[in-house]
Amino acid sequence: MRLNSIKPGEGSKKAAKRVGRGIGSGLGKTCGRGHKGQKSRSGGFHKVGFEGGQMPLQRRLPKRGFKSMTRSRNYEVRLNELQALPTEEIDLLVLQVAGIVPADALSAKVILSGEIARKVVLKGIGATKGAKAAIEAAGGSVSE
Repeated sequence: MRLNSIKPGEGSKKAAKRVGRGIGSGLGKTCGRGHKGQKSRSGGFHKVGFEGGQMPLQRRLPKRGFKSMTRSRNYEVRLNELQALPTEEIDLLVLQVAGIVPADALSAKVILSGEIARKVVLKGIGATKGAKAAIEAAGGSVSE
């Protein structure tokens, strides 16, 4: 095999349409654009979804749903991460300083994952039902 003999696979390349080359080509005169109208003109263009001035479908239908801007800044904290903290009273600032949640965190919630064996007092931090029971069983408390 030589580099100068390499060719694309059979049928993988298709010749471009040669428009405007006479009646015999099948694409003469109007060149496949039909008769008159905006799409037949050179530079004829309109936006996606344009319906000739009629109110377009995407504007006729009602808006639905809601995407929370703060959802991505609410974080989950495990019980074993609380176990590793040196202080007894834990709030969002303590978690941020310890690097458990990022500095831009708006809220945190303790989930039942791992174990806790020491007393901790949560202030301004949420907790799931199971996590709250585990904290209270270890002698701690949760105040939101």
